[in-house]
Amino acid sequence: MLTGSHITVRYGDFPAVDDVSFSLEAGQWLMLAGPNGAGKSTLVEAVAQGVPYDGKILLDGRDLRALKPAQRAREIGVLSQRNAAAYAFTVEEVAELGRYAHRSGPFSPGSPRDREMVDRALEMTGMQSLRRASMLTLSGGEAQRAFLSQVFAQDPRVLILDEPANHLDLKYQRQIFTLIREWLNAPGRAVLSVVHDLSLARRWGTHALLMDRGKCVCRGEIGKVLTKENLRAVYGMDVYAWMRETLSAWQE
Repeated sequence: MLTGSHITVRYGDFPAVDDVSFSLEAGQWLMLAGPNGAGKSTLVEAVAQGVPYDGKILLDGRDLRALKPAQRAREIGVLSQRNAAAYAFTVEEVAELGRYAHRSGPFSPGSPRDREMVDRALEMTGMQSLRRASMLTLSGGEAQRAFLSQVFAQDPRVLILDEPANHLDLKYQRQIFTLIREWLNAPGRAVLSVVHDLSLARRWGTHALLMDRGKCVCRGEIGKVLTKENLRAVYGMDVYAWMRETLSAWQE
């Protein structure tokens, strides 16, 4: 479905991503994991065509760089950790932005299909009751669900997420990841996401790509990548022991 071959991103002489390859098939949730500075977000930016890169990223054999922006947007949706509403758009208006890639022109009227997809997206994210609310009045969790409504309305086949629950309370973290899992359950869809929280990666991911200093350390099924040995090599500590120690504080 989506493959990256020998992806390299350089900032001057510094290789932020260094010869990384990956593959993503329908039904998979690929977690990009690793310490700060590993290159996870930069790799996601490359896939989203946000930074120049060497190598190839193909969707069903088509080079993403050869596709027009509207064509890419019909196939790939992006939810960034840096989403912010600077204007008093309503939740509904933000969701409607996801349908622009499906219209014949920027000023063409919306179709009944557009309305159906926006309504469905707002219902999926539980934002129907807030559809007329200004984005400037929402909590962090509500705003993130509004932006998730936008990418759901976009109806892509691949969802790219950069820390989708970053800075959210536990309640909203659970909501966001549950919504993404429900979206992924439909046939022909896949998710690629950056996570710092390894517990979230293990809980929700099917596959993982473990990175360190721009390089791929290991990739494959989640349980075979996030092993005690691999994590110690990358984080320089016994991550398993730390997780168990942390969990023990909640055991009565």
